[in-house]
Amino acid sequence: MSFEWRYVVRPDGSFWRTPNIDGSLDSMTDEELQRMGSVLDRHRDDEEPACSQCGREVVLHWRTPAPGAMLELCEDCDGHRPAAADLIRWKRDPARRAVDLPLLFAMWETEAMGWVYMGPESAP
Repeated sequence: MSFEWRYVVRPDGSFWRTPNIDGSLDSMTDEELQRMGSVLDRHRDDEEPACSQCGREVVLHWRTPAPGAMLELCEDCDGHRPAAADLIRWKRDPARRAVDLPLLFAMWETEAMGWVYMGPESAP
């Protein structure tokens, strides 16, 4: 069984991802996934929550695959970390949206969780 993520990026830079197990979503266009995501938007907060460390607005909050773990990306608290800084630049600058989001996100999630990024080539 193969597993990878499909990402859907909205024009404002917000995004969501969904599992693409055994290529089950390969036949879906980005537009079809976007329509599917519009259902999720009804349950999406309009504002990002405040940073739990400094109280300022976060750039991104994300529930990880690890049960119950919630990640925050705060420019003030995390901007000095390499993967976090790259993802902040991607989110803030629409011109950077051509940069590979799945890799940027995987690197940030890895950095934030303290995991070791192995990359897709090391998958069993």
